[in-house]
Amino acid sequence: MPTRYRMSWYYNGDNRATGNSALARRIPRSIHTFDAFLNPNYRLLWVSNFFAYISRWMQMTMLGWYVFEVTGSAFLVTLVGFSGMGPLVLLGVFGGVLADRLDKRKLLLCTLFANLLAATGMAALIFTDLIFATSNLQYWHAYLVMLVGGIGWGLDMPSRRTIVLDVLGRARVNNAIALDSVGMHSSRMLGPLIGGALISVSLALFIDGQGLEAGYAVTLIFFIISAVMMLNVKTPARDVTAAAQASWNILRNLIEGIRYVASEATLLAVVLITVFMNLLLFPYQQLIPVVAAEVLHVGPALMGLLLAFEGLGALTGSIGIASWSNLTHHGRVYLFGSLAGLTMLLVFSFSQWYGLSLALMLMLGLGTAGFGAMQATIILLVARDDMRGRGLGVITLAIGAGPIGALMLGWMADEIGAPRAMTINAVLGLITVGLVGLLAPSLRGRMTSDSEAERAESSAAQPATAGGGN
Repeated sequence: MPTRYRMSWYYNGDNRATGNSALARRIPRSIHTFDAFLNPNYRLLWVSNFFAYISRWMQMTMLGWYVFEVTGSAFLVTLVGFSGMGPLVLLGVFGGVLADRLDKRKLLLCTLFANLLAATGMAALIFTDLIFATSNLQYWHAYLVMLVGGIGWGLDMPSRRTIVLDVLGRARVNNAIALDSVGMHSSRMLGPLIGGALISVSLALFIDGQGLEAGYAVTLIFFIISAVMMLNVKTPARDVTAAAQASWNILRNLIEGIRYVASEATLLAVVLITVFMNLLLFPYQQLIPVVAAEVLHVGPALMGLLLAFEGLGALTGSIGIASWSNLTHHGRVYLFGSLAGLTMLLVFSFSQWYGLSLALMLMLGLGTAGFGAMQATIILLVARDDMRGRGLGVITLAIGAGPIGALMLGWMADEIGAPRAMTINAVLGLITVGLVGLLAPSLRGRMTSDSEAERAESSAAQPATAGGGN
């Protein structure tokens, strides 16, 4: 094989390098953006995650619009997000324990089928009302569907990230997580765009419908695709003996995970920024239906486009990060991306022009790409092997601040209006995230994986050993 090309490798039972040579020959060695896709198992995993992500964003957009149409209340709209994110508060660390103890692929399949079942129930209500002219569908059904998704999200989020290491190993973890973020951010672009467009299609086709008919038909198809892809993912056999001997004491694992994170300054900074970003920035997404209707005066299709532009910015940023093969200062990307996103939210809160709002959403997404891509990567690089799942579980717990932030923002929006509520959140976010960045210099330093550190220590030790021998 010519030296300018590199053979791909993937798990084949004994972790030896095996070639996916047809694809590898087409990708020059200098191009690293899609290295992880050379692994066939990672491709299946990526596609499965992508369709799961896009289904989640479609539902979030469609159900948020539906609740606002029925109730006219910003607070009740934010309850959609609360239902989808609330379980993370209780299940985040438990999900991390499951990631360290169980077969991650089987866990992901279980949560996928639960989401499929909930979406099927929602679709049944929607089409029953359409066909039989009944009124079975109520706005609170949206909360139940999102609650099922939230429970699954809390249980499987750590597994979705740690399974990457099972499939690829440590060598390509930065590229693999960045590409997973590309899929996540693509779904943030396409999910709201497709969801908003399908609301308009349903309203045009079904005069007596709810506006959700076409969207839920597509959502069911996407969940099925996700499950089929996951069924075909192959992962290495688990160490059953070690898993059986591991403790299932959830409280002890929770305390161990929190203590470990608290003892590592870099990990603690990542968790704190995750709390503040989910508490103060990301809840704005729940208010987009309100802002679109009351401030920008646009319909569901343009509402979806607004969220899609944020996803486009995040996608563009994630691709750039995935291409950054020699990235070592992961924390700087994480910190400054977070601050950039909060700054754009502050400016967005004052915008009354749709075109300007689109541009600001694009730039906000660019900022949050750094936050999203580096969050799990830093944990995977810094945490000990036996604490990695619990470390991501603590991150999932921190993400659980999102539903609390959504309720706070929804209450403020009903009291003082959505724009002012977002202004307050953006200012508080800039202050808190900025302080964490100042007080945690290790977050801004160089980061390497454990294997790189071991090689560096070994190289440094060799000359000393040789000298002593002479």
